[in-house]
Amino acid sequence: MADDKKYWRRVLGECRSGLRAPYVAAVSRRVQLRVIESPFYRAAPTIVLYAAKDNEIATDLLLSDALASRRRVLLPKIIPEKRELLIVRVRNGTELVLGSFGILEPLGTDIVATADLGPGLFCVPGVAFSRTGERLGRGGGYFDRTLAAIGSETITVGLAYSFQLLDRLPQSPNDRRLNVIFTESAIHIGQPFARSMTAD
Repeated sequence: MADDKKYWRRVLGECRSGLRAPYVAAVSRRVQLRVIESPFYRAAPTIVLYAAKDNEIATDLLLSDALASRRRVLLPKIIPEKRELLIVRVRNGTELVLGSFGILEPLGTDIVATADLGPGLFCVPGVAFSRTGERLGRGGGYFDRTLAAIGSETITVGLAYSFQLLDRLPQSPNDRRLNVIFTESAIHIGQPFARSMTAD
């Protein structure tokens, strides 16, 4: 299991690191527009985003749109010594600074308990995803532990290039499936969720 995960992280990590910046920007834009145009996003008063690194699908367009539409916007802050991930509110794009593992993190102290997120979208990064919502993360387990505490009103979302979408992924008991996977070419419904969480 661990060796399989290491293999896919290495192979897909190499694929992603070889992408050219114009391609990353173009595909990231298409993926984000799919999210913005989706009923899941339209119905969400709270948006949790991640700061992309190493050619992950960017979230800058989502951040700008969510702030402009006056939604509650939150980003993760990693506390390595506690192996903890905090969800912190941001009110503008200037509240982000370089933090743990070279990832942009929020400066503020307005922490929201994961279980209290309520209706909204929680976007998470990943090395690979499956059509049924399986996710292979960066390897630290921070997001899996956080996703385990999320209430049923929050839709969990993966943002991916099409090449990151596999038929099956090695999974351990602590891995958490996502509700929806967005790529530049399709939307895949993974872990079932309440349909009342979408707009009419």
